[in-house]
Amino acid sequence: MAQIPTNPFAELAPKTPVDTGKVKKGIYGRYLEEFTEGAIFEHPRELTIDRAFAQEFATTFMEANPLFLSAPYAQAHGFKDLLVSPLMVFNVALSLGVQNDSEKALANLGYYDVQFLKPVYPGDTLSAKTKVLKVDDKGPDKPGIVHVRTICLNQNRELVLQYERKIMIYQSNGKPKGTPKPVIKEAFFPETDSPKIELPNLKFPKGFETATWSDTTFENFEAGQIYVHQNGRTITDEHFPWTYRVGNTHPLHYDKLYSAGISGPMGGEPVVYGGLVFAWLCGLASRDTTENVLWDLGFTEGYHTQPSFSGDTVTAISRILAVKDRGTDFGIPAGEVHIQFIGLKNTKANDAFEKFGEELFLKENDKKKHGKEKLPEKIFEIERKIIVKKKG
Repeated sequence: MAQIPTNPFAELAPKTPVDTGKVKKGIYGRYLEEFTEGAIFEHPRELTIDRAFAQEFATTFMEANPLFLSAPYAQAHGFKDLLVSPLMVFNVALSLGVQNDSEKALANLGYYDVQFLKPVYPGDTLSAKTKVLKVDDKGPDKPGIVHVRTICLNQNRELVLQYERKIMIYQSNGKPKGTPKPVIKEAFFPETDSPKIELPNLKFPKGFETATWSDTTFENFEAGQIYVHQNGRTITDEHFPWTYRVGNTHPLHYDKLYSAGISGPMGGEPVVYGGLVFAWLCGLASRDTTENVLWDLGFTEGYHTQPSFSGDTVTAISRILAVKDRGTDFGIPAGEVHIQFIGLKNTKANDAFEKFGEELFLKENDKKKHGKEKLPEKIFEIERKIIVKKKG
């Protein structure tokens, strides 16, 4: 071990002249014209997910699945340790990319083809990279849309998550630009158009029969069911530290001075980072739908249709779209459940269902062609596929 001598140091500031010509102002993020189709961004920073961090996320975001809470349960099912929640993996991957992808964004327009491909365990270190798929420039006076694909790798450079999203971004129009990291044309980017899930040999253990509720195995789901989840979750200023804990650097989510300078529905107060809202909504549904999940196959096209703010109470509703018996494809008897998932704010899920009924399940972007108005109480919509174990 190196031993380096040191001594107390003298105060210099009072005797050092101020040179106002040497000011540096770090400007982060990219404007629309700074995106090029095919460019790859290797995002700065990576996060090691230790056990306490993983369990705190799972409990804060109300996960009921013991795979994310109990090492003995997860190990008895064939995993080497408890799993890091997929929603945590997703949040970290998205957040690490914000500095390059969306720190200048006006809005995150949607998530597409979210696929979880390999387990993440406590002790794993996650990094992220993004490829620009398409840039839709609508002119200097209108925000354009950037379509990106982001991948998340573990410390062994193995692909654990892949997803796409669309981001609304203005051109700079004379605003000062930063100096983002150079684009790397030939970066290692192991994306796949033929994704395969890599899981250990799963087991069906005895002795854990009371670890989950008795009516959330595959046999309990059938197409057409609607689950009106009974609890809500009031989001407090806790969202400020959680935004930075998962690595998100967009000031819209934690800087009141920045937010006060924005006009429109996204301005005034810091907006709760959407990935956290996503996780809280999924947590609200967890006891009813996902506590016996063996694997999360992912999410298809979905949107945040309204922003959320500190003090808002979020609630959720799930609709079962389809079920499919998968036999022992995943090692033990299990089936696939396809869910339409709806998020609401500042209304009880029961009240929203009674008031709006089937209108809740119309996509907000399709409301106009149905001659209907968008619902201000509705904040999120997406579809999800999960693998749920059978009773045995």
